[in-house]
Amino acid sequence: MLFITLVACSNRPCQARVYIDINAPYLRKIPSAIPIFKDMSAGQSHAQLARMLSDLLTETIKFTGFFKILDRGSFLENPQEAALMQHTISFKNWTDIGAELLIKGGFQYKGDMLKVELRLFDTFGGRLVVGRRYTGRLKDHRRIIHRFCDEVILRLTGHRGIFSTRIAFVSTTTGTKEIYIADFDGYNTRQFTNTGTITLFPAWSSDGRWLAYTDFRHGKPELFIRQIKEKRGTVVGLGGSSITPAWVPNKFALAASLSHEGNPAIYLLSGNGKIMRKLTRHWGIDVAPTWSPDGKEFAFVSNRSGSPQIFIKNIENGNVRRLTYEGGYNTSPQWSPQGKYIAYVGLKNGHHDIYLIGIDGKGPIELTRDAGDNESPTWSPDGTLIAFSSTREGPSRVYVMNANGTDQRRLLLLEGEQTNPNWSPRLTSD
Repeated sequence: MLFITLVACSNRPCQARVYIDINAPYLRKIPSAIPIFKDMSAGQSHAQLARMLSDLLTETIKFTGFFKILDRGSFLENPQEAALMQHTISFKNWTDIGAELLIKGGFQYKGDMLKVELRLFDTFGGRLVVGRRYTGRLKDHRRIIHRFCDEVILRLTGHRGIFSTRIAFVSTTTGTKEIYIADFDGYNTRQFTNTGTITLFPAWSSDGRWLAYTDFRHGKPELFIRQIKEKRGTVVGLGGSSITPAWVPNKFALAASLSHEGNPAIYLLSGNGKIMRKLTRHWGIDVAPTWSPDGKEFAFVSNRSGSPQIFIKNIENGNVRRLTYEGGYNTSPQWSPQGKYIAYVGLKNGHHDIYLIGIDGKGPIELTRDAGDNESPTWSPDGTLIAFSSTREGPSRVYVMNANGTDQRRLLLLEGEQTNPNWSPRLTSD
């Protein structure tokens, strides 16, 4: 069990202020200092634990792309001698080295119980922005750090962080294509399916409790809908292929491309696998639906114009409009959480790259280039990051980048190839 306590702001009220505008096209990274945590354990020393906790917090905060973390070698004070209280901090020591934000931590560890106190300060304002105390077991240390980082991002941006999220993806680690799940930062990887055949296109439900995916265990591409914890669910066993599921926002329903009636078309299904409605009717091939955040429209791929292009259909009036015109092969659309953009894959000069286009058709903007094939974009729930697969290092791996294409880095490294990433919504902890 994890216990959390609020650390109250001292004499000055914590005024609401947005330090980071996550919707800005280009963000200035905020110079921030994170000293080694202070060991407050009575009569004991845990230097390794102090560094592990502070390094974990540093890497977690840095993952967002919002912060420039200052070198600890430039710090003007010893964290083991400095106090955590606001009135005892010499903020000039931090502003002199350029730190605009300061995160200080202290902990006590005894008998597998871990107590952690974390505080975020505005150094120029000389005030406490957010403070928390956590009590748990040593095994809870990642949850503790992630909880605090969520609080930090909420206070600085006005939006919740992504540190409770996970990413599902396909990997050939076992020799066949199976679905795996990892934390947002690539840690705690676990195998979700064990079919010994092929699984593809994992898709999270809006509440994070279900995964839909395509499974070939019966010799053809069928749609599986599984409850993640209990691993119960439904198989949509129709003729033809059942691929590319996409859950309707905030509903226990999903769209998928089914071909049991002929050419692949987009259908709406209940979370129990019952067909509710046929959404597209055309002689062409329609696949890869992705919903707008309000669920009133969906984008999809169709060859109705002669080559694969992205179209948008309005559910209420039935209108369909073509979105992409540049390039002869555009696939894998993913609607941004804010609703303004669609990330997709375009083929240019023999390579697949990821592009961003406004839902009004403005753009596109090329986010990847000259780095192998880049495919399967998927948005973080706050819309600030995009995960994708890339062959830039040889075998396909999962990478992550800022939504403007900067700071591209590999997320994880497993045996085999990793493809088809899909980012979860924010998940509630037990």
